[in-house]
Amino acid sequence: MTDARKDAAEAIALHALGWMAGNAPVLEAFLGATGAAPEDLRARAMEPGFLSSVLDFLLTDDACVVAFCDAAGLRYEEPMQAAMVLGGARHRHWT
Repeated sequence: MTDARKDAAEAIALHALGWMAGNAPVLEAFLGATGAAPEDLRARAMEPGFLSSVLDFLLTDDACVVAFCDAAGLRYEEPMQAAMVLGGARHRHWT
């Protein structure tokens, strides 16, 4: 993986985290699902594993993916592509 791909994936995840922070119901669901506390958001925002969990959570709901991508000006497949870069083998399709 190139540094540019990793940087681009992290940028998408950070943007997704910012989008979630501005959407209280989504943020509350993320915090509840991950066990993270609000203060963890800044403290862990540069950890690849945490950023991967942001994208993993986002990808659980198609409506969230669409809303985020529409707000961010991204193609709908970009969060999944970013998750694949950050998550490594965990996100590879089995076929």
